[in-house]
Amino acid sequence: MLKINIIGAGLAGSECALYLANKGYVVNLYDIKGKSKTPAHHSDNYAEIVCSNSLKSDDPTTASGVLKRELTLLGSILIKTAYSFRVPAGSALAVDRDAFSLAITKLIKENKNIITHVEDVENIDPDAITVIATGPLTTPKMLNALKSIIGADFLYFYDAASPIISADSIDYNKAFFASRYDKGDADYLNCAMNKDEYLNFYNELINAKTVQLHDFEKKNIFESCMPIEIMAKRGEDAIRYGPLKPVGIKNEKNLKPYAVVQLRKENKCATMYNMVGFQTNLTFPEQKRVFSLIPGLENAEFLRYGVMHTNNFINFPNCLDVYSRVKNNPNIFIAGQLSGVEGYVESIASGLYCALNVHQMLTNSELISFSANTIIGGLYNYLIHADSKYFQPINANFGVLNQIRERDKKKKGEMYCERSLSEIKTIIDKYKL
Repeated sequence: MLKINIIGAGLAGSECALYLANKGYVVNLYDIKGKSKTPAHHSDNYAEIVCSNSLKSDDPTTASGVLKRELTLLGSILIKTAYSFRVPAGSALAVDRDAFSLAITKLIKENKNIITHVEDVENIDPDAITVIATGPLTTPKMLNALKSIIGADFLYFYDAASPIISADSIDYNKAFFASRYDKGDADYLNCAMNKDEYLNFYNELINAKTVQLHDFEKKNIFESCMPIEIMAKRGEDAIRYGPLKPVGIKNEKNLKPYAVVQLRKENKCATMYNMVGFQTNLTFPEQKRVFSLIPGLENAEFLRYGVMHTNNFINFPNCLDVYSRVKNNPNIFIAGQLSGVEGYVESIASGLYCALNVHQMLTNSELISFSANTIIGGLYNYLIHADSKYFQPINANFGVLNQIRERDKKKKGEMYCERSLSEIKTIIDKYKL
């Protein structure tokens, strides 16, 4: 009987283990719980939800809602269990996190094909089929093992991500393309401010509410990367000499702005833009409020808010292939947040995606990939083609999809959902999933 090693029993690892065990494979599932915990964890149960108990919107006209429906069609056990332990939260899928985690732990412990190991793995067998899903707080021993496989240069130790904005929501009557001193291509989209606009933005920024960091996060982040609001508190002109410097940029009227916020393309088809230099610890509502004061971003739709927290993740485009396998060793898969997806449901999707292709490998079948007509495919299309120089983890959003031209937002969401589920059903039939 073939055996599979899965390292990490979080959301991705648990989904992967249960799917493969139910296919008849013997799975060795390794986790440190029972012996120790990461600083973010509290219980010894698997698939622990450590922050919000919300798995985001269940509305089928949202990216998160579409992803849940994709996973349901593909047979996700964790999504099915999440619905069983749903608690009232409007249109969101929120769960009783303790009951959910306990239920998943029970399913794993009672599955005769899953052998659990309480162990901090420090060596990865290069010849075994292995799925590594150790999460954003991977232990030092496991990090060293990963370094030996992928190289230290491609493993990051904190997540300092700027917000990502939907291109459709930017006011192009105010934002303009230009390069500094007109050198090279005009790759950056610029949001210019006059002095009054800048001072209003500056005062709101330095007085905005921030996220309370855990003790284990406070030690590293500020030494490595400066949040925009902390930089701003150094003085009124600090960020004007930093990420908002107006030097060398003129607007279409050939006027020099007082300050400039630059947006960089996040993907090749330019459906998403990254706010350059805007890594931040502001709360999500405050990011929406304060950053919408920037001319051109008044109605900005934030596809991902800025974050700064301890987070280990792989530089996906440099290290992994489209199936989430290590490029120099296709026996080894990376799943969950360690691979560069961000969020609970995205981690579950990553675990299931790896499980599907482990099964295909072991049955000598064609590996499965999804197109960017689906959220799963869109996420992996983003990950594989992302600019490795600026790579950051990503949540599910409609910006990663092949775009549909439709002005009505709800109708557009419905069209995305219908197209996605149609393709998922085609793949299920094709591969007999």
